[in-house]
Amino acid sequence: MHVLGHLSVEEFLRDYWQKKPVLIRNAWPGFEPLLPADELAGLSLEQEIESRLIIEDGIPGDNDSGPWQLKRGPFSEEDFRSLPENKWTLLIQGVDQWIPEAADLLEHFRFIPSWRIDDLMISYAVDGGNVGPHYDQYDVFLLQAEGQREWSIGQMCSEHSPFVKGPQIRVLEEFNESDSWVLNPSDMLYLPPQLAHHGVAKGECMTYSIGFRAPSQVELAQATLDEILVSASEDIRYQDPDLSLQKHSGEIDSSAAERLRNTLKAALTDDTACQRILGKLMTEAKYPEHHPETIDELSWTDAEQELNSCSQLRKSEFSRFAFSHNGNVIEFFYQGQYLTLGTQELPLIEQLCGGNALDVGAILELSSSSDARNLLTTLFRQQLIYTEE
Repeated sequence: MHVLGHLSVEEFLRDYWQKKPVLIRNAWPGFEPLLPADELAGLSLEQEIESRLIIEDGIPGDNDSGPWQLKRGPFSEEDFRSLPENKWTLLIQGVDQWIPEAADLLEHFRFIPSWRIDDLMISYAVDGGNVGPHYDQYDVFLLQAEGQREWSIGQMCSEHSPFVKGPQIRVLEEFNESDSWVLNPSDMLYLPPQLAHHGVAKGECMTYSIGFRAPSQVELAQATLDEILVSASEDIRYQDPDLSLQKHSGEIDSSAAERLRNTLKAALTDDTACQRILGKLMTEAKYPEHHPETIDELSWTDAEQELNSCSQLRKSEFSRFAFSHNGNVIEFFYQGQYLTLGTQELPLIEQLCGGNALDVGAILELSSSSDARNLLTTLFRQQLIYTEE
């Protein structure tokens, strides 16, 4: 299904992605929420599900709560009974990790590479509920699921933008509104990174936020260093064959900086290494502590029997797959790990990296080689794929 309304994917990528915001009216005609508000609140009672409550004016009777109080789940029914009548918001992160239908919703955003998609967050708010003017460091689509929310956008921000002192959440000290819209069910707003925005519920409402992975320079540097150290050579060292006489022998000049830069860049000239850095980093699990245990005793015979007896095969909701293709080598990435395979396994890899629902017949047909069988057995053992039966 096309979720960009009047825009084509080409127009969106060319004119808006990471460039400027765009409001798409009736982006998802007839959209039906995945679950009602009471079931969403029920998720916040679970220990393993990441949830937050944000109350703008604090909790009545709690002198220490102050403005913009943040509470982290899991919550109890008593927590909800103690909430004020208005100006509070419940946020449930990573809903796609727990509900297959939520994982399937993200399929509609695969016009962005799937390894860039992070998660689906659902926000339920009562009248006036909001989290203050703020900015995100990643792209986000805000799909209005129920009710109305008024969104305002403002200035571009950075790590130097001042925040209000005191609140437990990051609320911008300044918000220079440049535009605003009231979103109705099925409307969607796209926001590029670092754009200030502020959403206020008009009555009860639910908003679905589709966020994207955007590793920081620190994360990329660490992942790059980890990869480089595996194959780093003691023979490749800082060199200066173009050295000329300096006025001051203690000065580290711009030429020295350039030589250092070139030495480090030489370690990243291999596309395969760079793809591996991204593949491992971008497929890391969002909540690795909640992964089921590996079934070590499971064999290919067991896996094949499962495949032959099922009508539907799915990727687990927490699975993250990607691949790179260089020459006669395929590298398949899963949960921050990778396997190297021959190009004959490309059709199987493409199947696995496609949608959440996998074609059982195609998977069986493509599992004739030992490499294919080892891969599928590994995925079954780690419970990264499963049969609905």
